[in-house]
Parts: sequence; structure tokens; C-alpha cells
Amino acid sequence: MCTENMNEIRVLSPTAILGYGFPEESFIEGMRRKPHVIAVDAGSTDPGPYYLCAGYSFTDRNAVKRDLAIMIPAALEAGIPVMIGTAGGSGARPHVEETVGIIEEIVKEKNLHFKMAVIQSEFDKEFVKEKIQKGDILPLGPVAELKESDVDESIHIVAQMGEEPFIKALESGANVILAGRSYDPCEFSALAISLGFDKALAIHMGKILECAAITALPGSGSDCMLGTLKKDSFVVEPLNPIRKCTALSVAAHSLYEKSNPYVLPGPGGALDLHETKFNQLSDTQVEVSGTKFVPTEEYFVKLEGVRRVGYRTMSPAATHDPIMISQIDTVVEKVRERVMDNFRNSGMKDFYLDFKIYGKKGVMNMFPQTPDSTCDELLIIIEAVAPTQEEANTICGFARSTMLHYGYEGRISTAGNLAFPFSPSDCKMGAVYEFNVYHLMRIEDTCAPFPINYIEY
Repeated sequence: MCTENMNEIRVLSPTAILGYGFPEESFIEGMRRKPHVIAVDAGSTDPGPYYLCAGYSFTDRNAVKRDLAIMIPAALEAGIPVMIGTAGGSGARPHVEETVGIIEEIVKEKNLHFKMAVIQSEFDKEFVKEKIQKGDILPLGPVAELKESDVDESIHIVAQMGEEPFIKALESGANVILAGRSYDPCEFSALAISLGFDKALAIHMGKILECAAITALPGSGSDCMLGTLKKDSFVVEPLNPIRKCTALSVAAHSLYEKSNPYVLPGPGGALDLHETKFNQLSDTQVEVSGTKFVPTEEYFVKLEGVRRVGYRTMSPAATHDPIMISQIDTVVEKVRERVMDNFRNSGMKDFYLDFKIYGKKGVMNMFPQTPDSTCDELLIIIEAVAPTQEEANTICGFARSTMLHYGYEGRISTAGNLAFPFSPSDCKMGAVYEFNVYHLMRIEDTCAPFPINYIEY
């Protein structure tokens, strides 16, 4: 790819998450625009800690293979790189290796030849402990100081790399760059930054493109977007004629996954959007300008680590009885008391029991100040978490049978209070995980913690 006298960089984002898919017509239109790079985000912490800890992807393997089987040959034919961040959904070593396996299948099936850079982001526990001892790890938000015992309990610990390892891989001549956990915009911004384009605009464009056509109207995470970065601005546009970008829809993306819509922190600094302008260029295109990058004095990366806390069993049930619905809070508390009393002297004390009531603040229950909602039927999720799967089964089953036959005031039917959509009624969900490392780590070398292995096909 010739990079001399380049006035603009065009970045093709096929899909919001690798495996979410995209219409081939949109992708073909994107390739017709002669992009300089195809970039895609492959993961997120949004699905929770399970996938990082278990080593599984939250996207289907066949769906990921379908997307890559289209993207990689097209990029090779065009002579442009493919850049993938947060491989396998969470970016730990097993997630990266699984994606490598998928790519190797495509290589064999299509007889492809290229150079691939594989960037790891999982940290050795001893390395993290050394950083704790040096005072290089700080809490991120309202979390406790990280202890060495927390590190020992963690199953996987990853860090969000910035664009620097991607740039290093690009400079080595890699055609495909597959990275572990990454700051979402960096696979989209790395090429532009390496060529001297404005860092703030490159990262901001990447932050929009990582969601692909979600920023368009109608929004979709399964459709393509094109970003064109120029000297003082960038332009985003969908590649499907049924969609358009508006100044409002693009500006609204500043609210997406942000605690502050004006300040977007990342490795080495933060985007400042106080002077950002969104200009409607056409029915489908929006131009963005004015974004600034404010570097931090020291370079920090975000750590993510998870530990196992127990095993879960759940039972979904429903009720349409207006008498029970009117007393549901009392019923739940009485059932909870009965469960606690039944196992008080049995040795099963260390368990968690919850009732998620959909139709009555099932989603908003974590916010007590939210007004109660009312509905003529309720979905009740009975959830038990205990140190073993057997104990979780016991607690959930007892809570379910107790609620099924609980004699609340005014009850008319004696046949049972709950309707069960499935048989068996109880679902054994397996291990339960939680984030126990959610901190910032100070690093001096932006590439050294993220080793790169090169594979020639």
C-alpha cells in the first residue's frame, strides 16, 4: 500500500462485533470505496465476566469464521491490512488462540498466503504482583485497592492495549493483525496515527466505527460503516442505502458506554469533546471536527480480571394471579425466610438467593428509588448461587417448590401459584464469575507488556 502524499485514510468497519455479520452487498460497496484498512472489534466486557473467566467467546464460532472468510481474502486482494481487536470476545490467551485456529482453517480452505501478527494481552500473575509492590496499580472508580490475594484468585487477567502494538505489527509488514484485549478504537486508529494523522480525530473516528452501523438510522450492529479521516476532520457514512447518518445520531454516540460524554479516557490520555462539531454533509454523511487529545503525564492501561465465586441454578416461572401479584413482595420475603430457616442447621449457609420479578422492576431493581411498575402477569426468575452446583440445585429447588405452594392471604386456587414454561423447571447454569480486577496499571513501555508473535502462511 502506497502511503506517500496521502490526504485521507479510509477505514472500513464491517460489523460492530466480529461474528455479528454483515450484508455482503454493504461490504462490496465498502471495498469499492478503496479502503486503506479493514478493522473490526471482536469483543467487549458488556456480556459480563463469564466469558473472560471460562475462556469462551460470546459470539458463535461459525459466525466468526463466516465474517473472516469474507474479510481476509478481500483485504489480501486489495493489498490492505486486516486489524482485529479483543479477539475471541475477551482477549485472553485462549480467546486469541481460538481465533488463530479459525483463521488457520480459512487459510487451508482458501489456500491463502500472508503474514499474521498475533498480539497477546494476558498478563502473568507474578508480573501483576510486582506492579502492586511497586505502587503501579490504582483503583479504577469505586473499587478497593488491588491485593496480591486478588491476583491469586483470578483465572485470567488482561489489559487493554493502545494503538502502539498495532503500529509495531504494521511496521513489520503484517497483513493480518490479531490482538488480545484492546482499547476499542485502536485497531481503527493505528494506521492513521502511524502515518501522522491527527491522533484525536483518528481515535474519535475509531470510537464511532467500532460500533459499525449502530450509529446510523436505523441502527444496526450487523452492517458496514466507512470512516474517512482527513487533516482536520473525519466523515462517517453507512454503506447500506437503507441507512443514513445524521448529526444527531453521530453526536448521540458520545453517550454510548460513557460516564462523561465530553471526556473519553483511554491508554495514555483522553479525548476532549467540548469543542467537537458535528456537521451534516449529505443525507447519509456526517463530518466531525474539533476533537482534542489530552495526554496524561503517565501511561496507564486498564486491567480486567475475573474469579469464580460459585455455581448457579435458576428457575423461570410466571404468575397471572392478581391476588399473588398484589402481594408479591411479601411472598418473596416469606419464601426467602422459609429457605433460610430450612437450611439454617444443615451446613448450607453460604449461598445467595434472589428473585428477579419482571413486570415489576425486573430490570430496574438495582435502583431502589425507581417507582414500582405494575403488570397483570409477572415473570419470576428464582436464582441460587452456592459453593457447589449440588448446593445451588438444592436451594433453588426448595425456593421454587416453596413459592409454588406458598399460602398467601386470599389465595383461591390450591393447585399451585406458578406456571413453568419448561420441564425440567430448574436450569443448572454452571460456574459463576465476577470481576475482581478492574484497575489501572502504570507502564513505561507501551509495547513490551504485549508480546507479538509472527506467523507466515
